[in-house]
Amino acid sequence: MSEPFEHVVRSHGRTVLRVCRAIVGPHDADDAWSETFLAAMRAYPDLPADANVEAWLVRIAQRKAIDVHRTRRRAPVPTDDLPERGGAAEAPAFAGWQRDLWEDLAQLPDKQRAAVVYHHVAGLPHAEVAALLGGTPAAARRASADGIAALRRIKEQTA
Repeated sequence: MSEPFEHVVRSHGRTVLRVCRAIVGPHDADDAWSETFLAAMRAYPDLPADANVEAWLVRIAQRKAIDVHRTRRRAPVPTDDLPERGGAAEAPAFAGWQRDLWEDLAQLPDKQRAAVVYHHVAGLPHAEVAALLGGTPAAARRASADGIAALRRIKEQTA
């Protein structure tokens, strides 16, 4: 690739962060984002010149998210509540509508959540979503539409 890697990060960093947040949640998104770009930086010199860089990065983010889920499953679960921290309250990772969206996305089945995130958050075409999910573009379109319909039903129930 002829474009410097720092331009790739600048151009696609926000999209990759949105994808990471939607897949792994607000607390682990920064780690997944960093791991995505570390892996991408190593592989970038070998990327074909005609490759869709954004789709490539989203695929790496997807794999890093799976790694985060595996790590989280192995992590110990605390049994007692921690005492409140002194001083100013920490800002939440998500606030308002972003927190609501994350909570609503978490209720979707995995395939629908991934299709919604890849298509509507990352802006990938259904053909590339299908390649990420391992299906046809029609199936990716259907999963995305079903996910959006489910999100609308969730919003109607909470309104």
